[in-house]
Amino acid sequence: MTAAGGFSASVRRIVPLAWPLFIGQLAVLGFATVDTVLVARHSATDLAALAVGGTAYITVFIGLMGAVLAIGPIVGQLFGAQRLHEAGHQVWQAGWLALGFALLGSTLLVFPGPFLALAHATPAVADKVRGYLLALAVALPASLLFSVYRGFNNAVSRPKAVMVLQIGGLALKLPLSWLLVTGAPSLGLPALGVVGCGIATAVVMWAQLAVAALVMRRDPFYQRFDLAQAGHRAPHGPSLRALLKLGVPMGLTILIEVTGFSFMAIFISRLGETAVAGHQIAANLVSILFMMPLGLSNATSTLVAQRIGAGDLRDARHLGWHGLQLTLGIALVMGLAVFATREGVVRLYTGNPAVVAAALPLLAWVALFHAADAVQTLVAFVLRAWRIATVPMVIYVVALWGVGLGGGYWLAFGSDTATPAAWHGARGFWIASTTGLTTAALALTGLLVWVMARQKPAARPASV
Repeated sequence: MTAAGGFSASVRRIVPLAWPLFIGQLAVLGFATVDTVLVARHSATDLAALAVGGTAYITVFIGLMGAVLAIGPIVGQLFGAQRLHEAGHQVWQAGWLALGFALLGSTLLVFPGPFLALAHATPAVADKVRGYLLALAVALPASLLFSVYRGFNNAVSRPKAVMVLQIGGLALKLPLSWLLVTGAPSLGLPALGVVGCGIATAVVMWAQLAVAALVMRRDPFYQRFDLAQAGHRAPHGPSLRALLKLGVPMGLTILIEVTGFSFMAIFISRLGETAVAGHQIAANLVSILFMMPLGLSNATSTLVAQRIGAGDLRDARHLGWHGLQLTLGIALVMGLAVFATREGVVRLYTGNPAVVAAALPLLAWVALFHAADAVQTLVAFVLRAWRIATVPMVIYVVALWGVGLGGGYWLAFGSDTATPAAWHGARGFWIASTTGLTTAALALTGLLVWVMARQKPAARPASV
């Protein structure tokens, strides 16, 4: 098979899995987009609270979710090896893990003092953040349990089952957030602002989880995994340890990645409401772009894990490289398109001239930021399919916390003699974050080359 033919064949396998993942993740991001647009039009104080509260929630949720999603690579390999009974066993074990993490995460959200201190939040903003996070503390257990459903279905090449529920959740979230944020005097509903966003999210996540549980109970597809077998339900020490062994570095890696970006909002909030509002718009736009490489990365990782489980390591390697080529090409096109139309895009969010002026310079970095982000995401996901997660975590610490967040703080708040004045403020964080992502992309790609070169054709998934 020629290189071009091999690439085309891989694309035809990746895309059918990637597009439902992409649509589903867009629906998930739609939660934040809906909230950002509604709150931006409600008040600048509520938007600042959304930026700080959203950062706190994402910091807690994403790290815990990453650990729960260790079910993906494990089940993917088991599914590829046709060890379906063992794959079904992982659903219950990941569920127990999700519940334990939910207890920890909800406690952190109920007591958000450290996040408020880092943000130097004003009393008005802090009060709104507390109410918002209290509602999200109720939503967190449902969100983590739904992550088990998502990780399992993606691993067995059934992403449409997840996508449908995610779209349905957005369809419920939109009117519910609108009612609670803006209020409806005729119905006796006061305008709750950002707190209304949190309440709407909690209602939607529990409804989404209930439907997911019903689907797994009624759909004949899941019978082959013996999910109803009593022996699956009790916590199983070796299985939980296997999930934690992969999941803890996965979760920490995702936490480092997200906090390296989301903590920008906390530090930028020290520059005032206008600066953080501009950053919030730019961050939301970049998050929308990120859904494309995230979908392709999930799909590529799923196929790679399945081929590893089936013992076809040559095909696994080809899929990984072809997924990287596809993802980078699309990312460059999308980043350049947004850069060319950035002024019109920003005005879709807000007509406030001060906020527009704060957001526009940040979008000048989108093309490079998005390309580097796409590469590092794809490579990190492929490494997880090979069950490699600890070394990437170290790379992320250096690149994203050291170069990105640390370098951004130095640029943003440095003196005129230490850094150029044009690099001060929010722009400094974006410059450093782009540099950090590029560093991570190069280091992770080098690690993937090394890992693939050392794989032996006899490799098979271990029992868990």
